[in-house]
Amino acid sequence: PLSDRARQQFTNIKKILEKMRSLLHKFNIRRCLSINTQNNKHQLSLWIGCNSCPPKGMKMQKLSTEELLAQYSQGKRNFNAIDLSGDNLFQADLAEINLSGSVLRRAYLPYGNLSQANLYKTELQDAELGDIQLYQANLSEANLSGANLSRANLRHANLQGANLQKANLQGADLYNADLSNADLRYADLSRANLEKAKLTKAQLAGCNLFRSRLVDLSDADCDRTTIGPEGYR
Repeated sequence: PLSDRARQQFTNIKKILEKMRSLLHKFNIRRCLSINTQNNKHQLSLWIGCNSCPPKGMKMQKLSTEELLAQYSQGKRNFNAIDLSGDNLFQADLAEINLSGSVLRRAYLPYGNLSQANLYKTELQDAELGDIQLYQANLSEANLSGANLSRANLRHANLQGANLQKANLQGADLYNADLSNADLRYADLSRANLEKAKLTKAQLAGCNLFRSRLVDLSDADCDRTTIGPEGYR
C-alpha cells in the first residue's frame, strides 16, 4: 500500500492533469485520464491524441439550427461530424465549439462568434462568414473555397493546409495567422492585415493582395498572376 505522502502526491498529480483540459482543448487535443487502483496498485496514465477526425464509420448527423443552439446553451461543445449545410446562424455565438469534420456548405454565419472553435477539416464552401469572429480558431485543412470572409477576425487562427481558393478575404484581419501550405489561388486579400502571418509554401497564383498590409511573401509560392500589395503582378 502507498504511504500517505505518496497518496497525496498522486492526488496532486491528478489535479494538475485535470487542470490541463482547458489548455489541451485550445490545441485540439483529446486526452484520457486513467486511474487503476486494483490489487493495491496505483497507476496513472495520460493518453494524448488528435480529437479532430470523426471515428471511421460515423454517420453525418443532420442537426437543425434550433437544436444546435439549444444544446450549445446547455453546455455541449462537441458537435463534430454534423450537417449544417445552408443553415441560418446569423450572429450565432458559438465560441469554443467543436465542429471538426462537419459540413456547413453555404451556411449563413455573418457577425457570428466562432472564436477558438475547432473547425479542422470542416466543409465551409461558399459559406457567408463576413465580419465573423474566428480568433484563434483551428481551421487547418478546412475547405473554405468560395467563402465570404470579408472583414473576418482571423487573428492567430490556424489555417494550415486550408483550401481558400476564390475566397473573399477583403479587409480580413489575419494578424499572426498560420497560412502555411494553404491554397489561396485566386483569393481576394485586398486590404487584408497580414502582419506576422505565416505564408510558407502558401499557393498565391492569381491571388489579389492589393493594398494588403505588412505581408511577407518571401516563403510563399507566387507567380506572374499574383497581384502584389502595390497592385503590380
